[in-house]
Amino acid sequence: MDSLSITLSALADPTRRAILARLAQGEASVNELAEPFDMTLAAVSKHIKVLESAGLISRSKQAQWRPCKLEAGPMRDVAGLVESYRRFWEQNLDQLDAYLAKLQTPKTDSKN
Repeated sequence: MDSLSITLSALADPTRRAILARLAQGEASVNELAEPFDMTLAAVSKHIKVLESAGLISRSKQAQWRPCKLEAGPMRDVAGLVESYRRFWEQNLDQLDAYLAKLQTPKTDSKN
């Protein structure tokens, strides 16, 4: 599987997106990341492993503490993909806007 597919697969789960949103505020332990979820610590750890495998987070070791940290680099490919579609939709909306403006322009009567 290519890296973009791996990233999109990891981002497909709302729990993993919530974990990334929390890590965007700063490093956190697995216990801290698990707090808002109604699931076992083991289940949260599985989500973290998926994110880590996708390169979206890293874990360091500081004494007994192993904080998780956001690694947003893989999201650049996702942003590039979304950007190409944004340009597509902007062009289509610009064309629609021009068409609607043309419809609203009063027609002049050519008989004088």
